[in-house]
Amino acid sequence: MKADKGFFRQSPSDMAFDIIVRFLVLFAVLICVYPFIYVISISMSNGQAVNQGRVWLLPVDLDFTAFGIVMNYDELWTSYLNTIFYTVVGTVCNIVMTCLAAYPLSRHRFFLRRKMNFLLAFTMYFSGGLIPTYIVVTSLGLYNSRLAMILPVLCTAYNVMICRSAFEAVPEELFEEASLEGANDFTILTKIAVPLIKPTLAVLTLYYAVARYNDFFNAMLYLGKRELEPLQLFLRKILLLSSSEILQSSGSLTAVAAAAQSTLQIRYVCIVLSVIPILIICPFVQKYLVKGTMLGAVKG
Repeated sequence: MKADKGFFRQSPSDMAFDIIVRFLVLFAVLICVYPFIYVISISMSNGQAVNQGRVWLLPVDLDFTAFGIVMNYDELWTSYLNTIFYTVVGTVCNIVMTCLAAYPLSRHRFFLRRKMNFLLAFTMYFSGGLIPTYIVVTSLGLYNSRLAMILPVLCTAYNVMICRSAFEAVPEELFEEASLEGANDFTILTKIAVPLIKPTLAVLTLYYAVARYNDFFNAMLYLGKRELEPLQLFLRKILLLSSSEILQSSGSLTAVAAAAQSTLQIRYVCIVLSVIPILIICPFVQKYLVKGTMLGAVKG
């Protein structure tokens, strides 16, 4: 039996709706992609072309002089290494603490489950505030310490709730059978629960890693030593100072070269260098993003 071809034809209103939707999607993509292309083009163009405003989409007179100037600055690499340390160590600690907090909250036999869930949700709406937090951190002797970038933000309530929902989606029978076989809660958590929610943990890892990588406010509060500052504080200096002021401590020749270069170009080169690690990591966890988020957010 042949299907009526006219049945599958779209009406004029449906075709118009599809055209409008595709146009809006294309417009949204252009809005998101163009600034990134523009930043890359500025960083790779000739300084004179940048100063004259001749760069608006693609690089003009391809020139990597600005990259050489910025990459000779020692503070850039020091802050880069600090950020990598804060991101890697901090993300590992975040995931461990999130799992340790979410697992007992997902077990119905935990006698404080209801009260702890209430307190967890309460912290999402009310907190002690900035000043009490600063007093606590400094009173613990964490000021000008790398731990000041890790301990105050070991986990967030929202991510704990996502992880808790993912644990709750695991069939209870698996835990009961493991208990009958003599497994304790730590063994059940590490051998059964965690492997079954890997997509959710991949998404939480991305959330925590991006937050750690972009964190500059805590560094402004708790770090006074330049050798401990993360990359984001270095980028903040770039936005506030001129290129020659930023790079003058690298030596007279570097300062002169920076002065001859476009200040905007120096800033954009640093932005491009700072984005590279995120661009490398994101494709490896992208396939888990939708699946992991839905698994943790919706209880089936």
